[in-house]
Amino acid sequence: MPRYAPRNDIWYRIEILNTQQDKFPLQGVRGLEVCLTPALIPLYKVEDYIVVIIDIFRATTSISYGIENGAEAIIPVSEVEECAAYREKGFDYLLAAERNGEVVAGFDFGNSPFAYTPEKVAGKTVVLTTTNGTHALHLSRNAKKIVIGSFLNLTALCNWLKTQHDNILLVCSGWKNNFNLEDTLFAGAVVEQLKADGYKLDDPAIAANDLFQLGKNDISEYLKKTSHGERLKKLGIEKDIAFCLQIDLTTAIPVLEGEKLVKL
Repeated sequence: MPRYAPRNDIWYRIEILNTQQDKFPLQGVRGLEVCLTPALIPLYKVEDYIVVIIDIFRATTSISYGIENGAEAIIPVSEVEECAAYREKGFDYLLAAERNGEVVAGFDFGNSPFAYTPEKVAGKTVVLTTTNGTHALHLSRNAKKIVIGSFLNLTALCNWLKTQHDNILLVCSGWKNNFNLEDTLFAGAVVEQLKADGYKLDDPAIAANDLFQLGKNDISEYLKKTSHGERLKKLGIEKDIAFCLQIDLTTAIPVLEGEKLVKL
C-alpha cells in the first residue's frame, strides 16, 4: 500500500469543488482577472469575459491614439503575410507591420504612436500586425467583447468598464508569450480604479495591483528597468516610451467589431 494513499474523503471533495469554483466568479459578483501572458489564455473561458488587450510598448497605445485621431478602423492581423495580402487584394489601406520593435521592410509604418497622427490616419483604415499585441488579440477573439487598453485612455476605459455587468479579463500581451512589467503594471492601474466596486479579484489581479503600488509614484522611472524598454532604447526610439506612459491623453475606446477595431 502506498504511503500516501489518494484522498477520497468528503472534505477533500469540497476543497476541490471550492478551488474549481474560484475560477468562475459567483453569480451576481463580477470577476476582475488578469492573464499575465498570452500563453495562459487557453486556461480561461474567454467567452465569459469582456477582454481588455494590453500592449503598452506599443501596439495598444498606437491603436488608442490612431482611433482617437480619426482612423476609420484598424484591422489587427497575426502575420506579416496576412497584412501584405490586403495590398494584393487591391484595398486602399495603410499597412503597418512590426517585428522585434522594428518596421518590417515594404510596409507604410510599424507601431510607433507617432505614425498614428491625424495627418496620417484620419479617415483611413490601417491593417496592423505586431510581435505581441495582435497575437494576444487573436487568441482572445471568442470573448464577449474585446476592447483596447493603454495609459492614454486609462480613465475612459475604467469608467466604461464600471458600467458593464460582465466579468473582465485583462490580457497582458507580454513579450513573445513571456511576462513583462509594463503590461502587468497597467493591468494593476486598471485594478486600482475598479477594485472598490465589488469585483472578485484573482491572484494575478492582486499581484498586478501590488506592482502598480510599487511604481505608481513615478511610472516612467519604475519602467526604465523593463527589457522591452531596453530594446526600444537600442533602436533609438526612447521618445516612444515616454509617449506610451502619458496618462489620459485620449478618451476613445477601441472595440473589436467583426475584424475591425473601431471607436466604441
